[in-house]
Amino acid sequence: MEASTHNAPGWPGIPARWTSSAKSGVGASFGTHSRVWFTLSHGIFNEIYYPRIDQACARDMGLIITAGNDFLAEEKRDTQSRVHWLSEGVPAFGLVNTCHQGRFRIEKQILTDPRRDAVLQQTRFSATQGQLADYRLHVLLAPHLGNQGAGNTAWIGDYKGVPMLFAERDGLALALACSAPWGKRSAGFVGFSDGWQDLLANHQLTWDYTRAENGNVALAAEIDLTAGQGEFLLALGFGRNSAEAGNRARAALQDGFPSAQKGYSDEWRIWQKQLLPLDAEHQEGQQNFYRVSTAVVRSHESLNFPGGLIASLSIPWGFDKGDNDLGGYHLAWPRDLVESAGGLLAAGGKQEVRRVLGFLQATQEADGHWAQNMWLDGSPYWHGVQMDETALPVLLVDLARREKALTKADLTRFWPMVLAAATYLVRNGPVSQQDRWEEDPGYSPFTVAAEIAALLAAAELADLQQESGIANYLCETADSWYTAIDRWMYVSGTDWCQKYQVAGYYVRIAPVEDDDGLTRFQTSIPVKNVAPEQAASPACHLVSPDALALVRFGLRAADDPRILDTLKVVDALLKTETSQGPVWHRYNGDGYGEHADGSPFDGTGIGRAWPLLTGERAHFELAAGRVAEAKRLRGTLESFAGAEGLLPEQIWDAADIPERELFFGRPSGSAMPLVWAHAEHLKLLRSLHDGRVFDLPPQTVQRYLVDKTESPCMFWRFNHKIRSLAAGKSLRIETLFPSVIHWSDDSWQSRQDCPTLDTGLGVHFVDLPQAALKSGTTLVFTFYWSEANRWEGSDFSLNVE
Repeated sequence: MEASTHNAPGWPGIPARWTSSAKSGVGASFGTHSRVWFTLSHGIFNEIYYPRIDQACARDMGLIITAGNDFLAEEKRDTQSRVHWLSEGVPAFGLVNTCHQGRFRIEKQILTDPRRDAVLQQTRFSATQGQLADYRLHVLLAPHLGNQGAGNTAWIGDYKGVPMLFAERDGLALALACSAPWGKRSAGFVGFSDGWQDLLANHQLTWDYTRAENGNVALAAEIDLTAGQGEFLLALGFGRNSAEAGNRARAALQDGFPSAQKGYSDEWRIWQKQLLPLDAEHQEGQQNFYRVSTAVVRSHESLNFPGGLIASLSIPWGFDKGDNDLGGYHLAWPRDLVESAGGLLAAGGKQEVRRVLGFLQATQEADGHWAQNMWLDGSPYWHGVQMDETALPVLLVDLARREKALTKADLTRFWPMVLAAATYLVRNGPVSQQDRWEEDPGYSPFTVAAEIAALLAAAELADLQQESGIANYLCETADSWYTAIDRWMYVSGTDWCQKYQVAGYYVRIAPVEDDDGLTRFQTSIPVKNVAPEQAASPACHLVSPDALALVRFGLRAADDPRILDTLKVVDALLKTETSQGPVWHRYNGDGYGEHADGSPFDGTGIGRAWPLLTGERAHFELAAGRVAEAKRLRGTLESFAGAEGLLPEQIWDAADIPERELFFGRPSGSAMPLVWAHAEHLKLLRSLHDGRVFDLPPQTVQRYLVDKTESPCMFWRFNHKIRSLAAGKSLRIETLFPSVIHWSDDSWQSRQDCPTLDTGLGVHFVDLPQAALKSGTTLVFTFYWSEANRWEGSDFSLNVE
């Protein structure tokens, strides 16, 4: 039977899996003509993304070497790989993969074609034992088009007479071409009829299957080593169909690697020269971590959704995850997006931050908030609501304004977005339905601090838009929340206070009891009935370095005794010392990380230490005036990077497990690179350069640390029903709809009616007369809903203490 009629057996193949998240390189063209992003790990291509940065189209592509019937080496397992940047600040990479047995060496240069949708690998194979003719070299490619390993179709064919390997799925296609002649080619189903199975059994390709339909497929081909004396160029093209992909692969081969490299490198170098010289102290011959971070963050921006920065070009523990478990990292998280934009702005990237703000404006939900995370078209992936993700974009607008990255016209353009976000905050805050680490609802230092700072920033922007009434209300709300911080999140008299000899400390999540003993929000989400301020056992408490956000956002001074006491508890419980320096866990009881035996996180695990938190601690040390310590921690943060400079989400903080590639103080199997960590690194370099914290909001510092502003009133609302009012405080009752407050301070013997006032932000309020708020009084009130023409039907009360 002719090879052209051979269909591969073994449909549909084994269940598809992704691959290692421990990337050694990520890259993309700087310009707009190429829509391909690549990652590297273990000496080969890992996930390759097209036509959007949130859509992976290949699992991996690597080489297998055989010699006779007794030697087989797989490049990603049987070589020692070294990776280097081809040029400083340009995300193009050189790799040298040396056989563990000393028999061969493979040298590669990798980048994307800046003119078209293709990725290029210039390769040289050298025999260090024997002759070139003694070896057979094969390429293996695993298509996972459209973020799916299942449902792919692979086949052997040609484009206008040029032999290629093809795959297609749902309007996406790839084509692999080579400058050297192919030997035997084959398409198969993974685990049954793929080239890896054939080579493992026969040490050469003996199968010649020409098509594998609708499954988990792989492509394999032998490369003629002698034709180019071991040198050849692989071009992997992408398109909407096989003809487009084939055209791009062929055109890339025709133009050649040197031409692509020049265009690719020139674009990146021009951009890098426009940035601030925050690497002035960099020593020649050492890794330039500044240029690594700028390139990494910028490489994670989508080109066809300008300003859409994803969290990471990786899938944490990807080798253990399939089609239905992408992990949420090649998505846009508004929090990570804002932090990343702040990092680029710290480096001088003003155009980038304007694009990010445009993306945020385009993806803001109708009610003013942003999805917890989303695809680049704005479609939500997870459906949680995190209040800090609504606050942070407001702070980014203000930071960009202060950095002179926005014109007056820009501020007018983005004001509706800010107004909508501020409206959502005052209608739904301050309680976060989830905190920044995606856990239970409650009061969180990071979230509350971000909300308060955002309200003051929005107030200043409102003044610029001649909206003084809105500005005043936002300031009053911020003041009320600021004054309540300790009441909400500070605890004392616990076992830990005695154990660590502190007066008290801030907790990470503080639920708030309602009338029926449950915390309730406007979404009616119930949470555990635990009030940390009443608990005597540490088992009830979560503590976190998040408390430093109170300093980072300008709500507490760095030398505040409450902050210093909190750090004593945080360091005792969450700090890990490594040979490079300290690193911190997110919170006690964290379950996001590998299990004790090093097996992947599978919904449960043990939380590991985060380098990002070392960067945040360095910012705190700078705020405290300890510049030398901040610089030391900067070096510690950089030391947690992989050999190529990429910062991981987590590091392994237990004894080495070499068989799982887990080593104490080195990257774990979580996301790598984590773009937020690189952004924090950029902001830290800028902060050290300026001698002050780069993104510290000046509004909070002036209002609370300098002017010592306190709120004269307390707020009652349906999502925050206070039960008592401090004597001397006024009471503001807020609703989301117009109403009349029907109230009494003498058990309904007398009664008064007060209509609410409209703030213009979807909130209506009444300030009860101060004379009615006498110590020892019990206020009783209910609501008449004007628009609905009905009474609330129940009474509410609070005591004036």
